[in-house]
Amino acid sequence: MYKERAIDLFLQGANCAQAVFAAFSPLTGIDERASFRLASSFGGGLGRLREVCGAVSGMCMAAGMLYGYDDLADPEAKAAHYRRIQELCASFSERFGSLICRDLLGAKRADTAPDPCPRTESYYQSRPCARQVGVAAEILERYLAAHPIPRKE
Repeated sequence: MYKERAIDLFLQGANCAQAVFAAFSPLTGIDERASFRLASSFGGGLGRLREVCGAVSGMCMAAGMLYGYDDLADPEAKAAHYRRIQELCASFSERFGSLICRDLLGAKRADTAPDPCPRTESYYQSRPCARQVGVAAEILERYLAAHPIPRKE
């Protein structure tokens, strides 16, 4: 369900982070438009700098909304959440060999110009992004199934 929604959002023009994060908006409680705004900076590996993959960032943002800690004086909660994020990222990295956008794109020298590439048929055929968006959403969906969201008090 979330995988298909994330891929659909990406194919509609969302960046990788927006696609994954917004796919989980029914669970995070953040409406889709706000999700797009919140995740907009993380596309292209953080503002097209080709650093951490936007799909990974979107997955981690959704995990933070669903499982994150808010008691800043609770080191155990922080450690537990970091373990969770490391587990999710390891699943992605095992699948693709990296978390880094430029590595995933196979770019020797990253194109970091701020202007996004036009979303043409050629764009979608030449990039692995739609698949990575789907896998990131699928990883979090599987995690959700195995680890029910804790109830907020």
